[in-house]
This record gives sequence, C-alpha cells and structure tokens, in this order.
Amino acid sequence: MRYKVPPIPSSEITPEHVYLSRRKFMREALVLAAGSALAACAPTPNDTPNSTPGQEPTLLPDTPNDFEQITNYNNFYEFTTDKDRVAILSTAFVTSPWQVSVEGMVNKPGIYDIDAIRSQFAQEERVYRMRCVEGWSMVIPWNGFALNQLLKVVEPTSDAKYVRFTTLYDPQQMPGQKSSYFAWPYVEGLRLDEAMHDLTLMATGLYGKDLLPQNGAPLRLVVPWKYGFKSIKSIVKIELTDQMPVSLWMDAAPNEYGFYANVNPDVSHPRWSQASERRIGESGRRPTLFMNGYADEVAGLYTGMDLAKNY
Repeated sequence: MRYKVPPIPSSEITPEHVYLSRRKFMREALVLAAGSALAACAPTPNDTPNSTPGQEPTLLPDTPNDFEQITNYNNFYEFTTDKDRVAILSTAFVTSPWQVSVEGMVNKPGIYDIDAIRSQFAQEERVYRMRCVEGWSMVIPWNGFALNQLLKVVEPTSDAKYVRFTTLYDPQQMPGQKSSYFAWPYVEGLRLDEAMHDLTLMATGLYGKDLLPQNGAPLRLVVPWKYGFKSIKSIVKIELTDQMPVSLWMDAAPNEYGFYANVNPDVSHPRWSQASERRIGESGRRPTLFMNGYADEVAGLYTGMDLAKNY
C-alpha cells in the first residue's frame, strides 16, 4: 500500500545515481561545534527566500533528495555533531538483533523484535518533507508503517495522554553519548493524538532499503509536520504515560526548544529566523511552509492553541 501525499508524488523520486556534487555543497555548510546547540544551517540575516520585494515568495517543487544525500548528511549526536561523519562513525553499529519495549499505560505491553515488527505491520512507502530546526530540509521517500497500528495493538488506557520514546544508550557503539553536555539517552515525546495521527510514521527503511545506522536504524519515528529533532532514531522503548515527556533538547535548552516543535515560519528560533529554509542540493533558500505543508491534515490537532507560546 502506498500512502498518498498529493504535494509530493512518489513518481518524482530522483534516481540514486543522479547526485554528483553533494560533498562540495556540504563542506560549505556550517558545522556544529561539539556540545553547541543546533545552528549549522541557520539562515543569516541576509538570507531570504526566492522572492523579490513586494511579491509573494515563489513556491518551488518538492523533488525527493537522492539516496546519497539522505544517507551522508545526518544529524545524529549519539555518534558525532559533524553531519558529514555520522555515516562513517556508525558503520559498525549493530542493528540486529534489536528489540523494542512497549510499556506504561497500555493493556497489552510487550517486547517486539524488529523482524516481527517488519512482518506484523504492513510496510508502505511515504514521501515526506523533512525540515530541520537548523534551517535545512530534504524530501525523503520513507518505508514503514503508521505508529497508530502498533498503538492499537497495545491498547492505551484511558489515562494515557502522551507517548515517550527512548533511543538506545550504548556509549561504546555511540561515542557521542560520552559527552556530558546532554542528559542521555535521547528522549522525545508526542501527545497521544499526535502519535495516533495517520501521518505519524515508524520508519524501517528509505528508498525501498532497510534504514542505515546514520538514518536511525533499525526503527525511527517520522513526524513530518514537526522539526526533525522530534523524529527520534534507533528506538528501544515506547512508553505510554499521563505526563508530558521532557525531551533531550527541552532539558538541554528549555528557552529554545519546546515540546511541540511544529514547523512555523512565523515563530523564530531565539537565534535565527525560521521563515526560510535551504533544501539540500539546491542553491538559495525557499520559504518555510506552515506545519511543513501538512496543515490541512494536522492543524485540527491544535485548535484553540497559541502556537507561538506552545512552540
């Protein structure tokens, strides 16, 4: 089954061999200093979308990034803060065997082997935009299944309000976890209705192949209307709870990173504007879409909320 997202038809997927100049482009991008907050591709004051004064920005087409771009430019602080080195440092990362514990406020807790997950839940292709809080973006053809399929099996109790996700903690395999700057392991969370939304994906692959370690193998979350740091990687635990989870970034910089992290061009990061973004592989900048272009599907989740305060 293929999940239809009209703005990005999967027929537009770029062949893997097309990419030719990624490394030159990546060397020109800003690189995060170890232990610093996210800022690598943030716009400078002079960066603007593709527009002229007095006119609306030109909306550019969403052509999926190629396999080489997606698998060689990665944020994964558990390995390193250097995006170009994540793929190198994660080469030996062991992703099988792998188990995911689903627990907390559920009627049917369980431990799921990754192979059982792949076979129990029908895998489908979904082509989603991915917008990083730093100001860069990609379009990625994921493979996986809607998270609500798994949640329906474990049966959340009536008291469950949130879903808390936890990444593997293994500093021997993940050298970035030896840094004391962050409160490891990586934790993220969603409200239960966000987790149950049909767009919320548990990804097991991309471009029809199993996920590679640098992309969060063997199982990661993908929430396309939120900034990329919400899409936690290499998940080992999913917990249903009645308490709002405090994520790793909320703990590290609570004045900069809130719980919701919905893409919003009108709400700036304290240190840079979010009005535009740089699509990897393109020159110039493009306008940031409200909720990353998925507002028609998900805005109803936030009716009555002040999205500037609930950032």
